[in-house]
Amino acid sequence: MSSSYLLHLLQFLLLLKFSSLSHGASPSVYDSFVNCLTTKSILQSDISKIVYSPNNPSFNPILQAYIRNRRFFNSSTTRKPVIIVTPTQESHVSGAVLCTKEIKLQLKIRSGGHDYEGISYISDVPFIMLDMSNLRSVSVNVTDKTAWVEAGATLGELYYNIWTKSSVFGFPAGVCPTVGVGGHVSGGGYGNMIRKFGLSVDHVLDARLVDSNGRILDRKSMGEDLFWAIKGGGGASFGVILAFKIQLVQVPQTVTYFRVERFLEQNATDAIVQWQNVANKIDNDLFMRLLIQPITKKNKNKAKGEKNTKTIRATFIALFLGDSSRLMSVVSKEFPALGLTKQDCFEMSWIDSVLQWANFDNTTKPIVLLNRIGDPLNFLKRKSDYVQVAIPRDGLESIFQKMISLGKVGLVFNPYGGRMTEIPEDETPFPHRAEILFKIQYSVSWNEEGAAPEKDYLSQIRDLYNFTTPFVSKNPRQAYLNYRDLDIGTNDHGPRSSEQGRVYGTKYFKNNYDRLVKVKSVVDPQNFFRNEQSIPAQGTRKQRKMF
Repeated sequence: MSSSYLLHLLQFLLLLKFSSLSHGASPSVYDSFVNCLTTKSILQSDISKIVYSPNNPSFNPILQAYIRNRRFFNSSTTRKPVIIVTPTQESHVSGAVLCTKEIKLQLKIRSGGHDYEGISYISDVPFIMLDMSNLRSVSVNVTDKTAWVEAGATLGELYYNIWTKSSVFGFPAGVCPTVGVGGHVSGGGYGNMIRKFGLSVDHVLDARLVDSNGRILDRKSMGEDLFWAIKGGGGASFGVILAFKIQLVQVPQTVTYFRVERFLEQNATDAIVQWQNVANKIDNDLFMRLLIQPITKKNKNKAKGEKNTKTIRATFIALFLGDSSRLMSVVSKEFPALGLTKQDCFEMSWIDSVLQWANFDNTTKPIVLLNRIGDPLNFLKRKSDYVQVAIPRDGLESIFQKMISLGKVGLVFNPYGGRMTEIPEDETPFPHRAEILFKIQYSVSWNEEGAAPEKDYLSQIRDLYNFTTPFVSKNPRQAYLNYRDLDIGTNDHGPRSSEQGRVYGTKYFKNNYDRLVKVKSVVDPQNFFRNEQSIPAQGTRKQRKMF
């Protein structure tokens, strides 16, 4: 009988033991956890406000508040935590770590933002969820151009707080305001100023973290190796990120935004071919995202019996850190196939461009960035790739026809170049730097309930991902950590943990993976901080006692 079989049998038996937890936490588990917290100098009055068992009426609302993917929202099938902890002080986090270890459960950490695969709030084994959403303060210091931002804050809250202090500072991070800071930054963090300023982690000055021994550490006390690891290696493998100190960047008083659509019948392919050749080399102040979507154009003259047309829509969305006159000069010279006009360009402040990129209309006020709820919940799946050599025209055309035949999967092309070419790939764990032309996100979302639609949509996105294999990076086929994708490999943290970790680890981190394993082995040798795609510790051939 194999060790892997025994591991899964053990997990199954333990799940049976804890099956009653769907309606209420086992008294022994809950009581043991609470009793442990009191020994860590946490007041009983605090415990009653931050610890929730499944029979607490607030349990499901807290759990569901930051589930962004309806695939994991169903209350009857979602693999729930046995306890939720919502710390309001750093000491609460430390106590939660120590007590989860003491009662031998797994700890999952959720900063309150997006999680495409739900690994921060679901598990195949009994676990405690640490919800960091109450730790979300943002303290901006305009004098030294820095800010401390807690892990539970959203990017929208960060941007809003920067804007209230200054109109000439910003921060290079994601375009979706409901993304959580803790996961976004510790996974690399990229957005529409990447070509000018690089990644979010390229501007992290300090951090606060709780390690597996419950210690609260800053950059000096954690040491440079651990500090390096959490700047793109994923914080959840090494500890609980409490906060980051970030360096703000200067943005101009006037930036320019445009959004231009082209269809295949409007020579979209010509524009896409040229975009590949210029988007990573053009002025560093210009970032041009490209959305490629299969659509059906309705025939306006059905009386003549003409059928609806299936085609591809290419949408070019840009942020330019300057005025429209200089933008037009740059684009007309370098990217004439786009056919950009002055009427396409809209000048605005940086904070208003944040709202535009988040799909708010131009009358929306920045205070909306404090809304943590976000868009209506959809079922979704995302995947990622990196392109190192421009895809030839016939290759693009074959991809477009494949997308049309599938019907629902879209692509997002995000150009690199600029500042990204200047930073060595080992400066942070994030390795996708100078050799990258652009990153691809595969995207499919749906609203239909049921197993059949899910199977269909997942099949479509995986089919397109397989189809594009000849055109993307190889050995390894690279992937972006923050676009979590369990298709590329998972870890059961059994005897083959190191081997399993290398499968997905080299795709996310390339040659930086080995250094991450070494750091992990020093700071968390017992592999307390773990998830389906975490960094494993070395020397863990013997199966660990996980519960």
